[in-house]
Amino acid sequence: MQLNLERPDYLYFLRGADGNGALVNDRRLERSFVIAPNALVEDWPVRDAGAMTPSDLDALLALQPELVVLGTGAQQRFPPAAVMAACLQRGIGIEAMTNAAAARTYSVLAGEGRRVVAGFVLPA
Repeated sequence: MQLNLERPDYLYFLRGADGNGALVNDRRLERSFVIAPNALVEDWPVRDAGAMTPSDLDALLALQPELVVLGTGAQQRFPPAAVMAACLQRGIGIEAMTNAAAARTYSVLAGEGRRVVAGFVLPA
């Protein structure tokens, strides 16, 4: 059996993430970031999902998602209700999960051609 590596037909693909970093394309990122299939925002200033404010979503919402996947680190944490409401009031879904789960979810949705944006919270 011959196996071939197929690259997605979008610019940025997430190969995996954990509580300390993520692999985007062939680069290891160790600071919080935002990713969409055709956009990467490095050095997103969020370091704690529990301390987020609605304005922390500006970088994600600017990419016009239909769904926001929020990777909250090694442990699942929920952002404050005001952050969740900021998405829901715009008709945008938001899901919070560990970075590893968020990476898998983002990759599946991006592969399906969905308008997904993910924010990954990293401690560095």
